[in-house]
Amino acid sequence: MELHYVYILTNKNHTVLYVGRSKQPKIRIKQHKNNSLKTFTGRYNVDKLVYFETTKYVNNSIKRERQIKKWNREWKENLINDMNPDWKDLSDLL
Repeated sequence: MELHYVYILTNKNHTVLYVGRSKQPKIRIKQHKNNSLKTFTGRYNVDKLVYFETTKYVNNSIKRERQIKKWNREWKENLINDMNPDWKDLSDLL
């Protein structure tokens, strides 16, 4: 069974938070890291994986992504701090 990932990316200065989801996170994060300036993540250099969670079902990942996207910044930061207090790039863990 494939896992589905919900993740949060940020930029070098942690000024931007981007929430996404993927069932192929290694490929998706690599795409973010190689993004062109035409995309949101490319324009703001958002390529540092600071949070992720998994679920077995795609519907759950969609629901969770939408939920986190609606959250205010403080809630997102708390989620990140609980898993990754130093805000290290976690892309090697995938």
